[in-house]
This record gives sequence, structure tokens and C-alpha cells, in this order.
Amino acid sequence: MKKEVSERFNFPTVWVSEGKVRVLVPRLEAFVEKPSDYAPSRAPVFYNPVMELNRDVAVLVLQVFQRFSNRGLFVCEPLAGCGVRGIRFAVEVDGVEKVVVNDINPRAFGLMRFNIEANGVSGRVFAESKDANLLLSEHAAPRRRFDYVDVDPFGSPVPFLDSALRSVRRGGMVALTSTDLAPLCGVHVNACVRKYGAKPLRTEYCHELALRILVGCLMVTAAKYELGVRVVFSHYAEHYARVYAEIDYGARKADENLRGMGYVYHCFGCLHREFSYGIFGAEKRECPRCGREMDFAGPLWLGELASREYCEGILRELDVRELKNGKRIGKMVGLILDEIGMAPTFYDVNKVCEKAGCLTVSPRKVVEELRARGFSASLTHFKSTGMKTDADINEVMDVVRSLGG
Repeated sequence: MKKEVSERFNFPTVWVSEGKVRVLVPRLEAFVEKPSDYAPSRAPVFYNPVMELNRDVAVLVLQVFQRFSNRGLFVCEPLAGCGVRGIRFAVEVDGVEKVVVNDINPRAFGLMRFNIEANGVSGRVFAESKDANLLLSEHAAPRRRFDYVDVDPFGSPVPFLDSALRSVRRGGMVALTSTDLAPLCGVHVNACVRKYGAKPLRTEYCHELALRILVGCLMVTAAKYELGVRVVFSHYAEHYARVYAEIDYGARKADENLRGMGYVYHCFGCLHREFSYGIFGAEKRECPRCGREMDFAGPLWLGELASREYCEGILRELDVRELKNGKRIGKMVGLILDEIGMAPTFYDVNKVCEKAGCLTVSPRKVVEELRARGFSASLTHFKSTGMKTDADINEVMDVVRSLGG
């Protein structure tokens, strides 16, 4: 095997095990010349070991989707790199009948074919080397469409949204990853406006806003084709936002999505926040608590970011699988399950304590006290010091003062 590999590839490689598969990938340390180098992007074929959690969750969600749809699945990964995600789908997800993995990079194409053969899935996983949008567009016609399309780029998924949506059958699913959190979180405002058609805001809950802007962009793009979007699961982790959405046909469904879009208004003076529905008409607002002019983010999705049935389905799948990130995923999904039904945005308890001029208190204790006072409250997967609640900032301040002295 070592001799075959050395003859086939002219760059350093290494075998890695992930889930139930074993694939050949670039030996990343060989492409780092200085500490600031980002090895996955410098390697001749893109592979990021940090994204194993992302791929683990994708396997779980796809299995839940297959069980709910109860049909054989035709799957596409248009930006596949070494092909590990698509190969894992074929090996680890029951009901996956055919997978197309694609990368325009000729070296990635060769590595994908090698990994497909090495894992014994040549009859079900097929490698292509085309422009991703071209490949997806070739599957836009009826009876050629995919059941599931997983867009996991280096950066923004926006350049692939239109072709991905057109290539998914009715009742299918689109999964998106966005790693360009700097624009989405408000570091590069103009870039976010250009790419996502929304104004970001650099707040303590900017990662939730980033996910909601991504979902909103997906919904607005789908509406152009009279497609409805139902977000079934989404999460933020490390350096990316991730969303899974079922797709249905119909102008009414698209209109319903657009009615769930709106704006988040935030007061940097006292941490008060408000929500306003509607895509058009962002306006200047004065904070009713301290009188300061509020800033805003949007338009973005103000509805649910996950469904209860998918969260519960993922947890059931975790019980029967052995995944390296299993415990972490279980904790994350449990928190997301608690967040369902809660209002958009969250409070960073440390920041609230700072504003209140009291000692830092435990977010869990704040949640317990708010619930004791009759409010809804939960911890959040977005931030370890964060918590969601329907209580306003005055009530939250009163709770942290009572707990922090």
C-alpha cells in the first residue's frame, strides 16, 4: 500500500481514521512554514481535522433525515476535498444508495478516487472533478435531483446557494457551513452586506446573529424559486455556523419564511434588545430603558433554529454509535433542545454582572432563579456564560444582583 501511495501522489500523506472509515489525507504539518500558516488551505488537497465534529453531526442528521423520509437517498457533496464526508455517508448512514463527491482540484479528485477504493464503496460513491455550481446545475432537472446536498466550503456558502437549492428534490435537505464568521459577526460589515444581504452587529451574542443571518440568506434565496425552508437543526461551533434545512415547494411556504424575517435592535448602553418583523424598513430606535440610540442587525431569521424531533432523533442515534465527539455532541444537542421555543438572542451573564456592578454569578443559577420567578430560561450552546430568557434586562439585572450581592 505504501508503495502504491508513493507512486500515485507527489505530496506527503498520512492515514487517518474517522468514524468507521480510514482515509488518506495530506500530512498537514508538512505544509506549515511559519506559525501563522493555516495548514488545511496550504495543503494541495483541503482537509481539516478540526471539522470532524461537523462531519459527525452531519452523519447523525442525515441518518435521522433518512429514517423520517423512509427512502433511499441520493447524496451530493460538491466541495469534497479528500472525500471523507461523502465516504462516511455511504459507510455509516443506512439507506444511502448513491453519493456523488466532487472537487475541481485534480489532486483532490485523485485522492477521492483512491479513498473510495480503499473503503470498498466504489459501487455507491462516485467522484467528479467539475466546478461545483456546474455539477449542481446538471442535477437541477426533475428526476435528476438529489435528496441531500452538503455545501461545506472554505469560507462562505453563498456562491453555491442558488445551484444547491435548484438541485434538491421536493422534501430533500440542504446542509450549509459558513466559516467566514468575521463578516457575519460584524468585524467586516460591508462584506456581510454584500454576501448575505444583511447588516451584522458585533455583540456578545454575535454568533447567534451570524447563524440567523445565514439562515435568513438561505430563506430569501429559496423564496426566489418559490421554495419553502424548514430549519431542522443548526449549531455554532469553534469557527463556523452550520444549518440543516428541509426544502419544500410552494410560494405560500416561501412567503411564510419571509414573514419570519426581521431585525434585532440592541442597546449597547444597558443591554436592552427588541425584535421587529419584516424585511424592509429598518428604523432608528431609542432605547426605552436608557434613552440611547439602539443599533440593529438584519434582516435575519427570527424563528426556530432547530426542531425537537430532529434533536431527539440525533440523541437516539448517538446512543447506538461510538463517535469520538459523542459526549460533546450530546451536550451540545441537549442545550439546543432546551433553546427551542426561546426568544432570539441571549444574555452573557458575565457582561450583565459587569453592568450591574456585582460579582460574577453562575449562568445556571441565574436560569434557576428566573424559572423560580415564572420566566422561561435556558442555557445556550452558543456560549458557556450565556443564557436565554423571556425576561427583560431589568429582571435579569435584578436576579444577578440578588445572587451576586
